[in-house]
Amino acid sequence: MKLTDNEKRDVIKYLEAGKPLPPKYRFLLFGETQEVELLWNGKTDEVTNVVLPFQVIEQIDEPRSNNKIGLQNTLFDTSGRQITGWTNKLIWGDNKIILSSLANGPLRREIEAQGGLKLIYIDPPFDVGADFSMDIKIGDEDENFTKKPSIIEEIAFRDTWGKGTDSFIAMIYERLKLMYGLLAEDGSIYVHCDLRLNSFLRIVLEEIFGESNYRSEILWKRTTARSGSKFINNVTDSIFLFTKSDNAIWNQQYLEYSEEYQEAMFRGSEKNGRRFRESPLTAPGRSSGISGSSWRGVDPGKIGKGRHWAIPNYVLSELSSSVIGNTISSLEELDKIGRIVWSKNGMPNIKQYLDELSGIELQNIWLDIGLEKGEYPTQKPEKLLERIIKSSSNEGDLIADFFCGSGTTLAVAEKLGRKWIGSDIGRFGVHTSRKRLVGVQRELKKDGNNFRAFEILNVGRYERQNFITINDDLRVEEKVKQIERKEKEFIKLIISAYKAETVDSFINIVGKKRDRLVAVGPINMPVSSKLIKDIIVECMEKGITKIDVLGFDYEMGLDFQEYKEQGIDIAFRIIPREVFDKKAVEKGQVKFYDVAFVEVKSIIKGRSSKELSIELTDFSVFYNQDDSGEIVSELRPGGTKIIVENGQVVKISKDKKTELVSKEILTKKWSDWIDYWAVDFNFEDRKEIINIIEEGKEKEVWTGDYIFDNEWQSFRTKKNRNLELISAAKEMRKGEYKVAVKVVDIFGNDTTKVINVKI
Repeated sequence: MKLTDNEKRDVIKYLEAGKPLPPKYRFLLFGETQEVELLWNGKTDEVTNVVLPFQVIEQIDEPRSNNKIGLQNTLFDTSGRQITGWTNKLIWGDNKIILSSLANGPLRREIEAQGGLKLIYIDPPFDVGADFSMDIKIGDEDENFTKKPSIIEEIAFRDTWGKGTDSFIAMIYERLKLMYGLLAEDGSIYVHCDLRLNSFLRIVLEEIFGESNYRSEILWKRTTARSGSKFINNVTDSIFLFTKSDNAIWNQQYLEYSEEYQEAMFRGSEKNGRRFRESPLTAPGRSSGISGSSWRGVDPGKIGKGRHWAIPNYVLSELSSSVIGNTISSLEELDKIGRIVWSKNGMPNIKQYLDELSGIELQNIWLDIGLEKGEYPTQKPEKLLERIIKSSSNEGDLIADFFCGSGTTLAVAEKLGRKWIGSDIGRFGVHTSRKRLVGVQRELKKDGNNFRAFEILNVGRYERQNFITINDDLRVEEKVKQIERKEKEFIKLIISAYKAETVDSFINIVGKKRDRLVAVGPINMPVSSKLIKDIIVECMEKGITKIDVLGFDYEMGLDFQEYKEQGIDIAFRIIPREVFDKKAVEKGQVKFYDVAFVEVKSIIKGRSSKELSIELTDFSVFYNQDDSGEIVSELRPGGTKIIVENGQVVKISKDKKTELVSKEILTKKWSDWIDYWAVDFNFEDRKEIINIIEEGKEKEVWTGDYIFDNEWQSFRTKKNRNLELISAAKEMRKGEYKVAVKVVDIFGNDTTKVINVKI
């Protein structure tokens, strides 16, 4: 390195002041590094390497709906079947933690056993002004209201765009580096963005994947027309294609010839109606790039006056694999069968029939795929993903989408026979994807096509557990002190988010909010029936009549009504994931909501052969999304607004002339709150086994929980608003069973109830 004396003094001055060096010194000091680099505030090459186990929430083996369910997990039909082996994965959570756990954890080996990830498509939230609220239909009616994004989605969006482009690039850079590590050597990545970020993203991708692995910037015309721009209206998005190496999977796709092209180019027509054109042959070695090479066994040969000729590359690329090359080995043979046509001046042409050509090779400007109306405003068309998946993967390959939204990539992958992994931070997005994928399974099964099981996972419990992880290198006494300190910090955090104050003189009670006391469940375990009983006993001994119990999860099978009949006003509330976001707590954005109430009953029929059905008989929630007082004051005369208040969806209207306000409750019956429900007829037959690494060795451990085995489900779609309230019957052997029923409300929140059934 050669620095002037002034430059050396400048470097020392910056270092002594603890300031970063100006960019020019990076290249002067480290001359071998890349000369073009994207820099942003806080840039670092470090990526997270946290490894958390994945908690299996639910497994969907077969898309059962109204069919009678037989013994040994079979149905009485012979249509499409589940493909054994790999189980597809839909993961709820922060994709940074998910990617790190996939890249560094036990699941990495399972991914590599499938050949690795061959294709990643992502459509990150590149729209700084995006609105992630959604219109949700209510019950059987056409009425709908706008669901606001959850706080966890708002936080993720805020973290992405809080510092503008800097924070977006920092977010996507770390995730792209993790994706690079997961991608197979013959894999490809497609990154979707718009004109505001494409210049930044290309540099980031080149830095991670290498400039030589840049393949294309696809311009997708997402809409036919747009107006209102000061200058030229932009109607395209960019999709960058990068590969990990030169040997990436590529299946050439073709576009159909337009009518105009056919009319202009295929002017010849034979008596049988076959249209054709005549394309000139090429002399090898000229600008055509043929250079004497052969194609599909057709050798350049001497025809005519003994001169060498070859089929031009552009002709070769248009001919399908089933034409000419499989049966003809030389130009001489083509000439004999009349496929070489001679011009008046003795120049050879090859005759090409329109019906034997593949079409035009796929170009980077895509004008033929329009938007589709879906669950999300930003949902991408299935045809767009179909083209991408077909181009860069083969049937049976494993692909991934780590910003999966409503599951378009996963649905198309399932239809095309690919294995998949998808993740999203939004609970509602994961729920929407679940319904969509069950729908795809049902269609495949009905049409006699095979399908794969999929499971829903998250790192929720283990993400929380990570909050109280201690240093294993400490002595026992220090470990105990660290655990106590972290538990106190956890309680303080929850009480602060709940807007309560801490209290000390109790065993299980840790806070007070107005006239109610507060108990908090453990961070890494569900609230158990024993803990609730201990809380009730303490309340009775201390003369406490009102208490709120807060927990992340509640033990399966808890009968909440039983505890409410003890003479104590007890409320059970869910602690949301947002409590771990300091800014959300400080701003008072964290909302705790009451545990939903579910009531079901079993129906047993038959004498010798018993059949069990489950009937859903009641469901109630206690949400508040809006303040009707504020809405009324902001509502213009003649306007209407649909809100959620006190567990009801209410339509508020203001008369245009009198300005009188009227309210109409839209959730007229309890079933209007239900979007989806499912039944596991034998809840304890599938233990939740996770792989953990201890002392460098991998081992299987039972968590003590069970996986919800989705054996039957009914749900609403935009087209079909009907909901079955009685499940299909399942044949059952004599015995005692724990039957689990999962209900998902219109917000995407789920509640599970477990009942005992004796057959």
